[in-house]
Amino acid sequence: MAAYKPVVVQACPKLGERITQDTLYWRGYKTPVQIKEFGAVNKIDFSPVPPYNYAVTASSRVSGFFEAFMLLFFSRYLTRRCNALVFWQIHIYGRYSQEPIKTFSRFWHAAYSATYRDDGRLLAAGSEDGSISLFDVSGKAPLRQFEGHTKPVHLVGFLSDKYRIFSGGDDYSSNLWDIPSATEIISYSEHTDYVRCGCASKVNTDVFITGSYDHTVKLFDARTKSSVMTIEHGHPVESVLLFPSGGLLVSAGGRYVKVWDVLKGGQLLVSLKNHHKTVTCLCLNSSGQRLLSGSLDRHVKIYSTTSYRVVHSFNYATSILSLALSPEDETIVVGMTNGVLNVKHRKPEEKNEDSHKKRQPAYRTYVRGRTYMPKQEDFCVSKPVKRVLRKYDKLLRSFQSSKALDAVLEPPIMLHTPEVTVAVMQELHRRGTLRSALAGRDEKQVNLLLTFVARRVIEPRFTPVLVTVADMLTDIYQPVVGQSAIVDKQFLKLQQAIGKEIDCQEELLEVLGMMDTLFATFTKKRDTCLEENKSNGVTEIIETNRNF
Repeated sequence: MAAYKPVVVQACPKLGERITQDTLYWRGYKTPVQIKEFGAVNKIDFSPVPPYNYAVTASSRVSGFFEAFMLLFFSRYLTRRCNALVFWQIHIYGRYSQEPIKTFSRFWHAAYSATYRDDGRLLAAGSEDGSISLFDVSGKAPLRQFEGHTKPVHLVGFLSDKYRIFSGGDDYSSNLWDIPSATEIISYSEHTDYVRCGCASKVNTDVFITGSYDHTVKLFDARTKSSVMTIEHGHPVESVLLFPSGGLLVSAGGRYVKVWDVLKGGQLLVSLKNHHKTVTCLCLNSSGQRLLSGSLDRHVKIYSTTSYRVVHSFNYATSILSLALSPEDETIVVGMTNGVLNVKHRKPEEKNEDSHKKRQPAYRTYVRGRTYMPKQEDFCVSKPVKRVLRKYDKLLRSFQSSKALDAVLEPPIMLHTPEVTVAVMQELHRRGTLRSALAGRDEKQVNLLLTFVARRVIEPRFTPVLVTVADMLTDIYQPVVGQSAIVDKQFLKLQQAIGKEIDCQEELLEVLGMMDTLFATFTKKRDTCLEENKSNGVTEIIETNRNF
């Protein structure tokens, strides 16, 4: 008796996750460490010098009455013990510390946007009362206090000359300050809404950029009394970023991340819409080849700066407000609206040569003989391979058609591997037992069959088989139509699915006919070289006859 051949299941390509070098690189981080802050984290900034500590600015909103009470209480009883009760602080974390190694708590109001200077020695931050504080990283008390804004200051940064500070506030103004004298150099009042973000050029010591909720990004030069360039983003601007070369500018606002060419007068290069909610923060990696964006949709997208395509993404628990990447890409820190800091460290590269050498003999022993080619004098003993059959194959081998069909109509198989169900139906049709396997079923089984057929009949790979199955089901169970509401409903769904597919096919044929007609009008018959020479010769003969 011939051996049973298992059912051949049609192999279809699966659109799985594409593993790229970026996927492997960005997956190379350890399990994140969660650090709880006392409020929403509005800014994270890494020190540009080793050991690459990072400053975290977080604040919690309190009522006006409670704030007045706090001010009155601390003005009378200001002691060291009271400082622990202050809600507005800036924490300095080490790369591997889960507790702050330093805290700046000399704030009477909420603190915003703590930013390091390029040498990592000074730290500047804005405040809810409109003041700007300048701290020495090694000290505690502010070195300078800048007064001039009338409303909260959400933007503070250093120019690349290290001696000037630019700021932006909710009073619609953008100011420039001198650090040694703690005086205001110039104030720009060109925005018509809150100024919430900005950055400074690393190439030009006089250029800085601000973004506002008036949907504009403005480029200022400290040597002029007005903005040099204005760019319309189209949405309230939450974050701006200037490439190290100074030629490209990235703005984020709404669901869009837009890249502009500054050297060409602010020409829009590309507009990215990969987030589902407002984009709140931007960041570049150390090489400048990858752009990171965080959003309220709880995702961090990573783009290639050459193709501007998403190469990887991270998913977080809640909405993201701030994002920072260490200068060596060793640590990525994300601040969220619930006051949680999510810190991920890169896994160290494992280079253990001794353990690798110890495993080599065992591996060689395991694979010994697999590549050996038998010689003519060798006697080969073949070991039969035991073939394990599936449940439906065992039932088909024993000619139990109905039970074999029941075995592949189970929900896990129908949902995840529908090609197996269709393959068994095709095998039953080849044997001529499909009609008998479909017949004699109760209301629940018929409902299951019709549900599967109505859902999968429009898929091109299953259509030839399932159309035959649908035809047989209609012939077999036509007498019971009208007696069961469930079966009638499934037959209507099947009819609608097939009707929609027929309508789509007719529309496609119409479009194809239109395209053929359109292409026919575009084509023009061109004379060949022989025909052109022939026509030229005839013309010359006619002209000669006219002369005679």
